[in-house]
Amino acid sequence: MNYFFGFFFLALFCVGCNEKKAEVKPEKSATGEAEFKMYEMSEMAMLMEQMFSYNVHLRNRILSGEELGEFPEHFEKITVAMTTDVDDRDLFFEEHAQEFLKAQKRIYTDPENAEKNFDVMVQSCLACHAKKCGGPIPRIKKLLIAPQSE
Repeated sequence: MNYFFGFFFLALFCVGCNEKKAEVKPEKSATGEAEFKMYEMSEMAMLMEQMFSYNVHLRNRILSGEELGEFPEHFEKITVAMTTDVDDRDLFFEEHAQEFLKAQKRIYTDPENAEKNFDVMVQSCLACHAKKCGGPIPRIKKLLIAPQSE
């Protein structure tokens, strides 16, 4: 039993270490000396973190049959939030952002099909991230209510 808890805490520690929120990177100053700068998340990265967290809770409400509430209006900022790389905001991104918003809103307008609509919303995230930024894909897949076979 002690081995189980030891393994559990070791695994938890390793997983926690893999998700970096802030990273310190040395850069060369004008004098050639290493200078450290703290990584700051872009407005889009912060918004997507908020959307992920919100949707974790929404998924739980759907599965437990609780009231879903209302569409979070601040999600609309996905169409204007500053991205880390300005080149990421292109026609592909704009189309997928609109698709995401439609899918997210459908969860609230058609609550009888909330589970299906939720998974459609998650799939819209995965479709965009498959082309733009693949890093969060494993995390996003965990949101799926009916996980897809690979």
